[in-house]
Amino acid sequence: MLEKVSQVRLLVVGDVMLDRYWFGEVNRISPEAPVPVVKVERQEERLGGAANVARNAASLGAVTALLSVVGDDDAGRALGRLLEDGQIDAGLHIDRDIDTIVKLRVIGRQQQLLRIDFETPPSHEILQAKLADFERRVADADVVILSDYGKGGLTHIAEMIRIARAAAKPVLVDPKGDEWGKYAGATVITPNRSELREVVGRWSSEEDLIAKSQKLRAELGIEALLVTRSEEGMTLFADGETHHQAAKAREVFDVSGAGDTVIATLAVMIAAGADWAEAIRIANVAAGIVVGKLGTAVVTRQELAAAL
Repeated sequence: MLEKVSQVRLLVVGDVMLDRYWFGEVNRISPEAPVPVVKVERQEERLGGAANVARNAASLGAVTALLSVVGDDDAGRALGRLLEDGQIDAGLHIDRDIDTIVKLRVIGRQQQLLRIDFETPPSHEILQAKLADFERRVADADVVILSDYGKGGLTHIAEMIRIARAAAKPVLVDPKGDEWGKYAGATVITPNRSELREVVGRWSSEEDLIAKSQKLRAELGIEALLVTRSEEGMTLFADGETHHQAAKAREVFDVSGAGDTVIATLAVMIAAGADWAEAIRIANVAAGIVVGKLGTAVVTRQELAAAL
């Protein structure tokens, strides 16, 4: 199945961000406050948010395009360079009224000590232009991922789903918040455990989880619901079927960005012709690899092939 990945054409739309990392040594506590003093020794920039989803798909070998909004600033230009380096066809609409979203993480002794976020929602005019661009680009894609980080970049998500489904393209959504009516009609929604709980409430047993998930799937008119469940693995609920994959036993180093890896791998496998069971089996293996890496990271096709 992996040999077919290079023929897959993927379109990712959503909130992009620049992940900045400051790595340093921690040898003392500040005399000014009870906090560690980090002597920064190196800095690194990585693709974050929807850009990390695109990076994961491209790393697996898929022909990947990305559509998003950035500010007219250094962070936006850095994102453009990183996307070009990753061989991702980036359609970055520039909004001069906003700053590009930046997440700054301070790392000491291989542990995250602090995260600082910089963000501004994009303007309506830029989002309208992005919607027109989406309509043009969707025809060239085999599958569409809508990566919602709740930063305002997917204001027109219901219309995007309608356009993509009218063109017979599978649509995968990584959701945010508790108002999922806007995701109705998508092919697959991929919440984590806590995101699902926000929408359906707590469940008392596995049977209760199945009932709540299938009810939600029917209400939204989606083909499948994939719930990532941390140490419990992941479960996919489809029409009349449920597929579960236990978590792969390995050391968990960092879970940031694992959901990006899951949805990217799932989309690529579906477009390559895998059925639900095979697609989530491979996505689960990919997630198991990426949580063993520091920060937002990717899985290469070679790593995935070796682990399967």
